[in-house]
Amino acid sequence: MAEGRQLRGAALKERILEAARVTFLREGFDASMDEVAAAAGTTKVSVYGHFGTKEALLAAVVHDQLGRALAEPMRLVVERLADSADVRGDLTEACRAWVAGIASPDMLSLRNLVVGEQRRFPQLGEVWRERGPARFHAVIADALRRQVDARRLSIADVDLAVLQLSGLVVSPNLIYGAYGDPVDPDTRERLIVAGVDMFVNEYRYRANA
Repeated sequence: MAEGRQLRGAALKERILEAARVTFLREGFDASMDEVAAAAGTTKVSVYGHFGTKEALLAAVVHDQLGRALAEPMRLVVERLADSADVRGDLTEACRAWVAGIASPDMLSLRNLVVGEQRRFPQLGEVWRERGPARFHAVIADALRRQVDARRLSIADVDLAVLQLSGLVVSPNLIYGAYGDPVDPDTRERLIVAGVDMFVNEYRYRANA
């Protein structure tokens, strides 16, 4: 019986999170908890019971959405890139998944919401940084270090290299997507392919270097 209640509670929590995501993206942080509760088909008391405050609910939405957005690129980095003999190919695939996840229209809108609420809710930026860039940075940095150990890449400063890779393949999508229409698919693909080419060419292992 207790397990059944837990399952129902988990399902309701997921429903509230999805309703909150849609509501916050449509109305911003000024959306009411009544609106979230109505969209989730539950009561405001239930929403507060699961999340405590509206700030905590929005933070939970950010945490959940970043987890979903980065799940596939993290899997590709861990399962393929870290030990890959085809660094260029597998890094390109990982970057495609990275951009697709983090630069989707909904994620761009959520990022804009986080940036807009930084002043009155600075903890939200911390959630974004820790759950998004910092978490993925650590994973891809570990994979690149393993490629250095395997003498497929030669990188003196791996943390700097990760920032450079992000600047090449991700940042243009975030910057231009924040001010209007997202980067078109053809340009996005060319940015990824050219960015990875530049990165690998710069850091490829040279036996006589």
